[in-house]
Amino acid sequence: MKSLYKIYILAFVLLSDVMLFAQPGDDDGTGGLEGNDTPAAPINGKLIWLALVGIGFAFYYFNKKRQKA
Repeated sequence: MKSLYKIYILAFVLLSDVMLFAQPGDDDGTGGLEGNDTPAAPINGKLIWLALVGIGFAFYYFNKKRQKA
């Protein structure tokens, strides 16, 4: 039952993150977006590095946990 709560919390955090940082656009009535704001910055610039650090941390964490047991 505790693992189900963890899954719910993880899903809430991941899904709320998308909703919190989404940038709404201005609709001009014809379906297009209007405005001359600068475009949003891309988020995929450092995703590979983030994934590598995450995988490295996972190996470190599980290796440490296995050594304790």
